[in-house]
Amino acid sequence: MNQTGSHANFLNSFSNISQDIKEELLKISELKTVKAGKQIVKLGETPSKVFMLVSGIVRCYLSTESGKEYNKSFYMPLSFVGPLTALIQRTPSLFVFETLEDSEMYEVDYYKLTDLCKKNESLRTLYYRILEVTYMMYEKRLVELISLDAKARYIELQKQIPNVDALIPQYHIASYLGITAVQLSRIRKKIYGN
Repeated sequence: MNQTGSHANFLNSFSNISQDIKEELLKISELKTVKAGKQIVKLGETPSKVFMLVSGIVRCYLSTESGKEYNKSFYMPLSFVGPLTALIQRTPSLFVFETLEDSEMYEVDYYKLTDLCKKNESLRTLYYRILEVTYMMYEKRLVELISLDAKARYIELQKQIPNVDALIPQYHIASYLGITAVQLSRIRKKIYGN
């Protein structure tokens, strides 16, 4: 699929937007293929890009001074990926964003995007819809962390990513759930009986 076609299909998955907006977005976007294990946003880096994930998986994690990692979220295709607070405040990122498998994504200049939003109502509406979806996902995650036990959080993750066990290493899933890999193994044993 050519870049314009791929980009248009990706954007149409969020909203029907005009050809003019698609062309404007293409001007500030670059389609990239990123190998597994690559940090697209590093800890402490002041970012200027947001990513539109077309294929692959990206994880977002927090790393402590001792080197322990805590997975905050996983991004699947047709997601917008980036350290939103750091972008808005123009501050260093507290999170690392790393590809878990070879991925294809559009790298978009965030500040050119926000400038375009100021000039174009349709694009501004799309941007706000994306922010709303992002906020609702974070709120849902917070509710899960507060109100669900580890087994229920794991089941919820399986609903969100049906083949999660095949796609994401167990130790990353355990970190996301806030448990050890051994605890995850016990939960899986209870659910699957093996």
